[in-house]
Amino acid sequence: MKKVGLYDINKNLKTISFLFFVIFFQNLNAQYLKGLTQVRDTSFATASAFKKTLKYHPNTTMVAEMNFENVKQKNNIVYCSYGKRKMKLDAFYDKNAKKKQVAIIIIHGGGWRSGSREQHHPMAQKLASLGYVCFTPEYRLSTEALFPAAIYDVKAAIRWVRKNASQYHVDPNKIVALGFSAGGEMAAFMGTTGNMPLFEGVVTNSDSQSQVNAVVDIDGTLSFVHPEGGEGDDSKNISAGTYWFGYSKKDNPKLWEAASPLSYVSASTPPTLFINSSVARMHAGRDDYRKVLDKNGIYSEVHEFENSPHTFCLFNPWFEPTIQYIDGFLIKIFNK
Repeated sequence: MKKVGLYDINKNLKTISFLFFVIFFQNLNAQYLKGLTQVRDTSFATASAFKKTLKYHPNTTMVAEMNFENVKQKNNIVYCSYGKRKMKLDAFYDKNAKKKQVAIIIIHGGGWRSGSREQHHPMAQKLASLGYVCFTPEYRLSTEALFPAAIYDVKAAIRWVRKNASQYHVDPNKIVALGFSAGGEMAAFMGTTGNMPLFEGVVTNSDSQSQVNAVVDIDGTLSFVHPEGGEGDDSKNISAGTYWFGYSKKDNPKLWEAASPLSYVSASTPPTLFINSSVARMHAGRDDYRKVLDKNGIYSEVHEFENSPHTFCLFNPWFEPTIQYIDGFLIKIFNK
């Protein structure tokens, strides 16, 4: 397995300069700010997603929260602050752990605009019962702040986990970014832009680094501009991407490209697991992404559930196989 390190300095500086120009100066049209309502969007939730899923998959059942004797859950831990705004995460860990464990940061979905960290509590509980330390951070949604604010938040969570590794019996060299849907896209973004100054934000826990050592992308796009993708159609309603970026794809395509994990995949990208539904547009760019990994000898896996909805990982019968794929991949990567 290749060691995850900093980008080559010259290449990094050129990339940063280009992206800074793209994001802040290239497009002088006013950003679309009507989505900044400061009101939490609740349109994507497990219960509402379940009702939609039942229409096409009548045998689907909800995954209940779990209680394991050895798993301790600690909620509402502040991992960073922006003035009075406290950013929180929940931790799940084996209270009897004697050795350092793999940490998994679970990033929720919801189109960068909706969803909540509580959606993945069952996944965190189950993975913690298998010997992982799991963290479910919130991040600023597009109702509150535009891209790259959410990226800054997740990177701050990674640095916080690394800073507090000893407290939670975490191996700081075995930190995994795992995400579903929008969270899957961000997990891949964490894997491809670790320690990249442009996307670090206001650095908290500055003696820690933001790179991750493995990525699990559950049905998250790898590119906002790939021909396979479907994000960015504003013909009927404002798309999730337009809300997040403040620009439509047509108005600022370079920004959409700059926000795509596929733009940065390289020899420094860590091993990656893709778990996908049968909805192809949800993993746009995956095969091109894997070609770069293969070229650089970086391990990756793909598991795709036939005839499955985008929200498969939240429900039975797909929940347990998803957990098994994650566990198997991490055992292989870290010799757990």
